[in-house]
Amino acid sequence: MSLLIAQEHVLRDLASRARLRHLAPRMGRDFSSNDYLGLADSPRLRAAVVAALERGVAVGAGGSRLLRGNDAEHEALEAEAAAFFGSEAALFFSSGFTANETLFSTLPQRGDLVVHDALIHASAHEGMRIGRADHVGAAHNDAGAFEDAITRWRRGGGMGRAWIAVESLYSMDGDRAPLEELFAVAERHEAMLLIDEAHATGVFGEQGRGLATNLEGREQVITLRTCGKAMGCEGALLCGPRVMRDFLVNRGRGFIFSTAPSPLMASAARESLRILADEPERRARLVRLIAFAEAALAPHGTAPTGSQILPLVIGEDAKTMALAAGLQKAGFDVRGIRPPTVPAGTARLRISITLNVGEEDIVALAERIGSLRA
Repeated sequence: MSLLIAQEHVLRDLASRARLRHLAPRMGRDFSSNDYLGLADSPRLRAAVVAALERGVAVGAGGSRLLRGNDAEHEALEAEAAAFFGSEAALFFSSGFTANETLFSTLPQRGDLVVHDALIHASAHEGMRIGRADHVGAAHNDAGAFEDAITRWRRGGGMGRAWIAVESLYSMDGDRAPLEELFAVAERHEAMLLIDEAHATGVFGEQGRGLATNLEGREQVITLRTCGKAMGCEGALLCGPRVMRDFLVNRGRGFIFSTAPSPLMASAARESLRILADEPERRARLVRLIAFAEAALAPHGTAPTGSQILPLVIGEDAKTMALAAGLQKAGFDVRGIRPPTVPAGTARLRISITLNVGEEDIVALAERIGSLRA
């Protein structure tokens, strides 16, 4: 059997199970993006990019950071991000996936153990897959399960360092990790705590510093903060001890051998940090809109999460995608999420609340969901 025929068989099997992915253009009212604060098309970000171009900031880096690709804009962003989030240092990556993959494949060493939440991002799984440390999942948001996993490992002869890996706000469920409890577990076991703040940065915490802001700056805490979600641009920042940054610069293959992120994007991210500090009304408006959406959508099956992510779990893949298609046809950009992104039997609509919509859009969405499910 030729390679192409084998691939066709795989694709047909995915299609038969309503799991075939395809690219679709953005259209209709935004209920699917991660542009939570509506910054991606904001006048301030546009003006910052234009100003950067006018002062000579390059579009492309031209090489890796260790060659000629290191730009003053990268270093300025890293310094400003560390000061803003309260960490000792920061390191800029082209995407959250690359940052997580590099983090998990580089820092935990052979003989260590990574205990990760069962629902952690795929990028963390990829980093653990190619890394040297052993890894094991723990029940979602159960601090006791993390502690039990470390205890069993120690009793079995584990001599290395334990690493606890979680998201502060989960991307498909919209719920929060018990960070203080997990930090206490980390302290008891001299473990490192890795906190993915991708969906919390910009939305929660003082000035949008995230849900881990009270833990930032501790030597056993490393946080990931993406720039392509609430910050409205592109890239990601790993924040933590300076020695972490220096180690990744020297040993992180995803950093060393990648062309540096666009200096122009670093300029945009710097402006995003200023917007987070200068415009608290964006977060206040989003909080009000989330509360409105929870009330409007609850009668149709969504559970309140207290966050901008409201999952509507349907269960069956085909029914989920049919409902998503019906909403898209009616002008609502809502996407269906299926396994393996979420556990089997929990296919869902991931409804994202952003400042790109208003209360009237949410009311219209709720009415359409009701009519399609009647």
